[in-house]
Amino acid sequence: MSMNPDKRVVITGMGIVSSVGIGVNSFWNSLVEGRSGISEITQFDASDLRCRIAGEVNDFNIEDYIGPKEAKKLDKFCHYAYAAAHEAIGASGLDSDTTDPDRIAVLVGSGIGGISTLENQARILRERGPRKSSPLMVPMLIADMASGYISINYGFRGPNLCVVTACASGAHSIGEAMWLIRRGDADAVVTGGAEACLSRLGVNGFCAMRALSERNDDPTHASRPFDAERDGFVPSEGAGVLVLESLENARRRNADIHAEIIGYGSSGDAHHITAPDPQGDGASRAIEAALRQAEIPAEQIDYINAHGTSTPLNDKVETMAIKRTLGSKIPVSSTKSMTGHTLGAAGGLESTAAIMTLKNGVLPPTINYQNPDPECDLDYVPNNAREASPETTMNISLGFGGHNAVLIFRKMR
Repeated sequence: MSMNPDKRVVITGMGIVSSVGIGVNSFWNSLVEGRSGISEITQFDASDLRCRIAGEVNDFNIEDYIGPKEAKKLDKFCHYAYAAAHEAIGASGLDSDTTDPDRIAVLVGSGIGGISTLENQARILRERGPRKSSPLMVPMLIADMASGYISINYGFRGPNLCVVTACASGAHSIGEAMWLIRRGDADAVVTGGAEACLSRLGVNGFCAMRALSERNDDPTHASRPFDAERDGFVPSEGAGVLVLESLENARRRNADIHAEIIGYGSSGDAHHITAPDPQGDGASRAIEAALRQAEIPAEQIDYINAHGTSTPLNDKVETMAIKRTLGSKIPVSSTKSMTGHTLGAAGGLESTAAIMTLKNGVLPPTINYQNPDPECDLDYVPNNAREASPETTMNISLGFGGHNAVLIFRKMR
């Protein structure tokens, strides 16, 4: 089939696993209420680490979705991805009876993949020797297994891919999924991101970089994007998965349509392996690219779900990029203030928040905003949700390596 850049792409399903709730409604209600999901780490002994707090997923049981024997073959990031996909696919009604399975793609990214599996297997090799190593180690740790497992279980035989761009993985996945549909390679795509980074090895790696908050005695106030006293991000786990479809396919199935995705911009900083471009150039170019593709002026963006990590550099530079390309009047919030930073899953969770903002007419807040920073001087929807009537929302995701992704969603017309 030939490329059709004007083909309309819509969202028909959403699924969430997060530290503030499992399921889209639970997740959204927590955001609107300004509820933090950050607490002391319980999954492993973090007593000697600089950061001892995280956004853990509570009350999650993979056996609600698959059998115990099957669950043991998968790393936790795949558990989260599959649970979120199960919700999204179920809500959309997508199946191989109403859509050709050869034209249903799966594109779920992960920034790190199965780091807990890697850590556990390294310990077994060291302590018990090579004969005790698991033959499942490789398929459990590779980042593409979330896409692979969803495809296998649902029998979706279209393009099957994984995007790995650090903390921009989920957003890049959604943007590239849109293009799979526009260029005629798929009629529907299960897409988003998943992450399970809370292992001793994973958290300590970020500690060694001094990237994490050390506000260990006050977990719920530790993630404070754009606040003058922010001291790093709080690591978190989860998954956010969307079902994207061509408008024609969704209408043919009489599917419920939540929103339309109208723009996607991507760029590289070409600056530093971890630090953003100090002028926000890469992020600015990704925003401009998304606006060009959406064919709308900056003034039509009504709300921005920012990357907003709560690190000193990111929040300042992202603010600069937004002001340069979009001006100073658009409300901006960081839902990471509540969820923590889910790394490669962030684009999936935060795109869902941007879509729910359109559906419900409520802007989620940036909680813990107490001390204004003169270098972060936008309207961050501080501390309390705000009623509004947005028609168009934007999600920004930025990743180590200088990876930038921007998505634009619009109410269905």
